[in-house]
Amino acid sequence: MEVARLPWPAGSTLIGNHHDPADILLVEDNPADVRLTIEALQEEGVTGRMHVARDGEEALAFLRREDPHRHAPRPSMVLLDLNLPRMNGRDVLEELKRDADLGTIPVVVLTTSTARSDILQAYELHANSYVVKPLDLDEFQAAIRSIKGFWLGTSRLP
Repeated sequence: MEVARLPWPAGSTLIGNHHDPADILLVEDNPADVRLTIEALQEEGVTGRMHVARDGEEALAFLRREDPHRHAPRPSMVLLDLNLPRMNGRDVLEELKRDADLGTIPVVVLTTSTARSDILQAYELHANSYVVKPLDLDEFQAAIRSIKGFWLGTSRLP
């Protein structure tokens, strides 16, 4: 499990409606996409910790605080890729939203798939939003800015 610390400047106040820095779980197996997402969040001024699970099974172990994640924080939100090894993102989403305790954690599907069937299935499994990862770096930054603005700004998280 990788943890990246997003900057938390001295004297900072709220991130959106949060009283504490955000704990974000990124479920992503591609190291380049992990690095890009962390850098984009830092560029947008998001503060807190980014926890990275490289596959679906690790993500669920983290969320359920199973070994070796017994002291894992409850994330403010999950950024979930659909195409993962060992357990795909659809199965993770289904398990997460079926769990009475974890089901209230917002899940933003962040994936390359533009397939209508993937989009419909994600919403049927109660994804909170579906964002297609743009291939262009500036467009990717804009997508992260939108996620930050809504999920860590406008909305109230549980």
